[in-house]
Amino acid sequence: MACPRCSRGLPFPKGRKASRSSWSIIRAVKSYRQSQILARVGLDLHRAVLADWVGKAAFHLKPVVDRLAEDLKRSGKLFMDETTAPVLDPGRGKTKAGYLWALARDDRPWGGEDPLGVVYFYAPGRAGENAETFLVGFDGILQIDGYQGYNRLTKPARKGGAPIRVAHRGAHARRKPKEVFDRDGSEIAAEGLRRIAQIYAIEADIRSIDLGRRLAAGATPQNLQQVPAGRKAHINP
Repeated sequence: MACPRCSRGLPFPKGRKASRSSWSIIRAVKSYRQSQILARVGLDLHRAVLADWVGKAAFHLKPVVDRLAEDLKRSGKLFMDETTAPVLDPGRGKTKAGYLWALARDDRPWGGEDPLGVVYFYAPGRAGENAETFLVGFDGILQIDGYQGYNRLTKPARKGGAPIRVAHRGAHARRKPKEVFDRDGSEIAAEGLRRIAQIYAIEADIRSIDLGRRLAAGATPQNLQQVPAGRKAHINP
């Protein structure tokens, strides 16, 4: 493990529960494989015991996770995304799909001073009310993809706070004209892609500077009309 701000390493977790959890999370080693590895060195630990240790570690870490979530939700802007996670489904001999929801803060692209942070929530489904529950107390700007489940967060009836202002990702807006261009070579789609490339090029030039300078650079007529010097707009990714 290493600190993102320096080259100094962080102490590796000590203790049975911490070591077991670090194997699962950092090294991505499943319980049954850990049990087999330990058996080869003479330690007979059933995977059920290892799983129980992870559960106890999660219990003791919950206040830390809750505190991190509280800190993130005081931010003016956050990112949120969700992805499937296989979950054991006892009695069926297979797994079922659950969802991990990530709530993250990364203000480095515009010179923000708040530290990096991400917290993960679990829900058995992808319904929008899960996001509504996780975001109770957050009233800033939320950057998301085009999933319609987030629409409920922008409504006056939103539970847990005022309607949220959402910021959609430029990459998703670019996807449709790219599909049209790839399919039939549409010049209209090509022009759209060129203009999006100009915006990307401007963003690359002003990344990591403060908000005032970013706004000034983005509003320059020259920037709005052409790609900054030394850069070229590309249609292809």
